[in-house]
Amino acid sequence: MHIVDSHCHIDRVDFEQFGGSIESMLAHANEMSVKEFLCVCIDLEHFDEVFSLAKNHTPIYASVGVHPTEQEGQDPSVDELLTLAKHEKIIAIGETGLDYFHVEKESADWQRDRFRRHIAASNQSAKPMIIHTRDAKADTIQIMTEEKAQAGVMHCFSEDWATAKAALDLGFYISFSGIITFKSAGALREVAKKVPADRLLVETDAPYLTPVPNRGKPNSPAYTYYVAQKLAEIRGVSVEEIAGATTQNFKRLFFSS
Repeated sequence: MHIVDSHCHIDRVDFEQFGGSIESMLAHANEMSVKEFLCVCIDLEHFDEVFSLAKNHTPIYASVGVHPTEQEGQDPSVDELLTLAKHEKIIAIGETGLDYFHVEKESADWQRDRFRRHIAASNQSAKPMIIHTRDAKADTIQIMTEEKAQAGVMHCFSEDWATAKAALDLGFYISFSGIITFKSAGALREVAKKVPADRLLVETDAPYLTPVPNRGKPNSPAYTYYVAQKLAEIRGVSVEEIAGATTQNFKRLFFSS
C-alpha cells in the first residue's frame, strides 16, 4: 500500500518525538505505508529549509508561497515566486488563500492581493496551488473564479458541500486532514462522502491537527494512514482503495503538466 501525505510541514515537526531524526520519522511513516510527502512552505524566511528537505530526501517534495496569515516577512511578487518555483522538486505554489479568522475582512485587502499574485504565479508556472481558506469561503471562490485559477487543491478542507462543489466545478481537488476523525466533524464527514473519488487527497498538516487515535499528541506525516483509514470508513471502501485513489490523484494533479 502507498499513501501520500499531500500537505505537511516537516520542517516544523519535532523529530525528537519520532525517533530523534528526520530519517527515523520517515522510517516510521514508511512502516505505516506513507511513502511520499509534500512539505509546504508558509513563509519565504524558511523557504530554504523546506527546499533543502526536498532536495536531500527523495520522497519529499516542496512548495513555495506565503500563508495568508503571515504579515511580518517578505511578501513576494509574481516574478519572485516564479523564480523560486523553477526547481523540479518545487511542485506547487502556496500555501496561499484567505483567512478572516485572524484578520478582519474589511482590512484584508493585502491578503486578497497576495492571493491574486499566487494565482498568477500558479497559472504562469503551471504548478498547482495549495489553498487555505478559513471564514472566507465566498471570497476565496470569487477570487479563484475572477483570476481563472487553473489547478490546485483546497487543503485541510473543513467547509460545507456548497464550497466543495464550487471548488470542484473550477477543477480543484479536495484534501481531508485528521479533522475528519474528530467527534465534532459529523458535517464534514458528510461532505467527504460526496467528493468524487478522482478528486480526493489526504494529508496530516503535521505537526498540527493530530488525528484520532493520537489526538492530543504531536502529529507526524505517518498518521496520514489514520486519515485514509477514516476516509475509507466514511465512504464504505477499503483503506487500500483510498490509498490507491489518493496516490493516483496526487500524481495526476502535481505531475501531469
